[in-house]
Amino acid sequence: MDNFAGGSAVAETEPETAEPDVSARPLPVAELHLHIEGTLQPELIFALAERNGISLPYSGLDELRARYEFTDLQSFLDLYYANMAVLQTEQDFADMTRAYLERAAAAGVRHAEIMMDPQAHTSRGIPLETCVNGVASVLATSQEEFGISTLLIAAFMRDLSEASALEVFDGLLAMNAPIGAVGLDSAEVGNPPSKFERLYAKAREAGLRLTAHAGEEGPPSYILEALDILGVERIDHGIRCMEDPDLVERLVDARIPLTVCPLSNVRLRAVDTLADHPLPAMLAAGLNVSVNSDDPAYFGGYVDDNFSQLDAVFELSDFDKARLAANSIHSSFATEERKSELLAELNGLEAPQ
Repeated sequence: MDNFAGGSAVAETEPETAEPDVSARPLPVAELHLHIEGTLQPELIFALAERNGISLPYSGLDELRARYEFTDLQSFLDLYYANMAVLQTEQDFADMTRAYLERAAAAGVRHAEIMMDPQAHTSRGIPLETCVNGVASVLATSQEEFGISTLLIAAFMRDLSEASALEVFDGLLAMNAPIGAVGLDSAEVGNPPSKFERLYAKAREAGLRLTAHAGEEGPPSYILEALDILGVERIDHGIRCMEDPDLVERLVDARIPLTVCPLSNVRLRAVDTLADHPLPAMLAAGLNVSVNSDDPAYFGGYVDDNFSQLDAVFELSDFDKARLAANSIHSSFATEERKSELLAELNGLEAPQ
């Protein structure tokens, strides 16, 4: 049996079909690290602003795009949150979500676990029901419409208080929001995972899956806190684990998923250039890494763009591309049945009937 690193062996097949033809079409992948607000393309920002009568502080698309040269995470976040002002109605959130899914389908995404920042909307007076229902209304039919199964992750902003996060989380529970997991994002430095221990304990009690950003700008110790204090199943980013050999060994042994976002890391200066990215070393070390787009409208590419640019720089083998795709599927929170379907597609097989 062929066993792509990332989980259990995939089904046996004849030698000539064991490896996918990665050049013919995008690999079927699961996107595990995607912020729906980060998919707002400049054209949609202007369209929603016009629809909602909002005056933008940019003369046009060119001026807005010129602001996409970031020096660090905070410089990105400032623009990211400012542009969210155009999201006012359920229809706005639905249109943003539909635009992402349409583009993701073309990129080979077959399962997407989509993070939304409810605090970024409630803090500016948008009702929790508006943002959640707008996104969820499109995700409810995503598989039928786009061939993409989905899961909604409520991501909490680590630069705000845990009390704020708990208040919003209680609101999500009260409205029976269709979320499958919680996450932790926004400004990492100075906001360790341990700050949100009560939130994650409550999410665990509610039966939700757990993930958190750690080890992008923050130190390797943040990864340890996310694992040991929050009890997460998956680490978003995690590239700084490479600074701690003992941590790498632990992550390899436990097959902890790391949702790596190469183009994002370059644009936010976590690494200087794509050629400096640790992804090849992480693969060589046996880490369970996948490729994701993070905030593709801001960072220059969706999942297929990330694969294409990685291939151009590192000349990834077909096996490594397939391994990255398999890792994403194994590391998802999809059902075992859905994982089997996606692995069958990855290996060029018909899914079991």
